[in-house]
Amino acid sequence: MLLHVPQLRSWLVCSHVHDPHILCPQCDLLVAIPEIAVGQKAKCPRCHTTLTSRWKEPRRRPIAYAVSALFMLLLSNLFPFVNMKVAGLGSEVTLIQIPQVLVSDDYASMASLFMILVQLMPALGMIFIIILCQGTSIPSHWQISIARNYFRLKAWCMVEIFLAGVLVSFVKLMAYGDVGVGTSFYPFVLFCILQLRAFQCTDRYWIWQQVAPAPKLEMPLRVGESGLSQGLRSCHCCMAILPVDQKQCGRCDTSGHARRKNSLQWTMALLITSVFLYIPANLLPIMITQVLGTPMPSTIMAGVVLLWSEGSYPVAMVILIASIMVPTLKMIAIGWLCWDANSNKEIDRERLHVIYEVVEFVGRWSMIDVFVIAVLSALVRMGQLMSIYPDIGALLFASVVILTMFAAMTFDPRLIWDRAVMKSAKEPQDGGK
Repeated sequence: MLLHVPQLRSWLVCSHVHDPHILCPQCDLLVAIPEIAVGQKAKCPRCHTTLTSRWKEPRRRPIAYAVSALFMLLLSNLFPFVNMKVAGLGSEVTLIQIPQVLVSDDYASMASLFMILVQLMPALGMIFIIILCQGTSIPSHWQISIARNYFRLKAWCMVEIFLAGVLVSFVKLMAYGDVGVGTSFYPFVLFCILQLRAFQCTDRYWIWQQVAPAPKLEMPLRVGESGLSQGLRSCHCCMAILPVDQKQCGRCDTSGHARRKNSLQWTMALLITSVFLYIPANLLPIMITQVLGTPMPSTIMAGVVLLWSEGSYPVAMVILIASIMVPTLKMIAIGWLCWDANSNKEIDRERLHVIYEVVEFVGRWSMIDVFVIAVLSALVRMGQLMSIYPDIGALLFASVVILTMFAAMTFDPRLIWDRAVMKSAKEPQDGGK
């Protein structure tokens, strides 16, 4: 259940200094958080970003999901994951064999991506949740370090994207033979669901309140105004409200500024690099299919055309959207955000904020094609009859996805709202002349 915007606005009017406050990390509006019931969320009244949520049993529920997820991950690595039969020849692969095959093909970089994004990061995330929520007395500096790293790695856990890639691989291989799932497939599906649920149940604001109290401010707070206009900034790590000239956070020891330093320059540098890599990533083959000893290189677009010609229209559309349209539109959108954030013209800031949120959410799904290639390369190894190998285009495309994700992370969405705040601050002065 959401706490509606009118309710929040009523709290903005009657809030007191002792009420909990949050500077919205997306638009920099100072919001007083009311007492919310179980199942409710408090949202920013300006940009509608979720600031905090209240869950039932906030300690035991995430721990239960995280422990169950780790157990399912262990089961997923013990037994065969998927199998395939072509002309009487069979092949099966476990999850742990996928990076081994990629390493044997001299693609250690892609193997590392698989291990980090599908196995290591999700497992660490679950371990961090257990440590943070169980409330054991460990040194405070360890708790702070774990909390800091936990919220950084969440965006890089791509279990659900890998699972979608496995399903796409099934559709691609059905034209060549019989494809089936192994014993480990079902625990992996459960691991994906439990991991997502564990992440969902851990509220960032609540976690940091348990780790350490926020530093106290010896200055009045004007709710409903920008933090920058009051000489305040939000710690980008723990959400603590700090004086704008205080570089070091008193709670998590993270250094920061009122706005991300050189945000637009870093974003544009990463964006331009990704554009230069995106061109060869689409022109060079991403995989090589060897049938009866004849190699057939395939680019991303060629794979879409092949799937469409074979009648696999939904899968062809998924690959087209995730691997062609999403990266292209994401790069255009990031460039547009940087341009408008640095311009003096009137812009629709709410619409730009929605574009930013969409860009941040969908960008990681472009990795689906890389995971498809990883599964196909590991599973389809039947000698001269049929084999599939990754190629340089897959590595370039993975680099594009990672760079655009970093570009979205380095962009400071508060820049979208800053000019509106500056303009509203000048209006009374202009009217008094």
